[in-house]
Amino acid sequence: MQVNTESKPYDTINVTPMLDLAYVLLVVFILMTTATVRGLSISMPKPSNKPSTEKHEIKVVQIMPGGAVLINGVGVSLAELETQLNAAKARDAKSSVIIKGDPQAQYAKVVEIVDLCERLQINMGLVTSRIGT
Repeated sequence: MQVNTESKPYDTINVTPMLDLAYVLLVVFILMTTATVRGLSISMPKPSNKPSTEKHEIKVVQIMPGGAVLINGVGVSLAELETQLNAAKARDAKSSVIIKGDPQAQYAKVVEIVDLCERLQINMGLVTSRIGT
């Protein structure tokens, strides 16, 4: 067995692993900065301690699992819904809409109704319930 007595010191550094790491970090940074989360901007009402004695018209809009839209229990199209909400707003400027989406309903349909209420500048509320009730 021979032992190499002429060992040369390394005078260069292998930078390939560092470049690999730099490229991976660069790709992760690019992906994280370009991935933006878009959501709905909803202004939440401020709580009040005084009870309100005012009575305003309230419409209940339901979204069924098949995508059908009901207003106060009557089936309507989106155009008819817009017409009825405009008429309700003309009668009472502070009328409200309660949006009740079925758990099996398409989320896109709920967002369409929320967008419609935002466009018409109608107060809205989302009905929530516990799972199993």
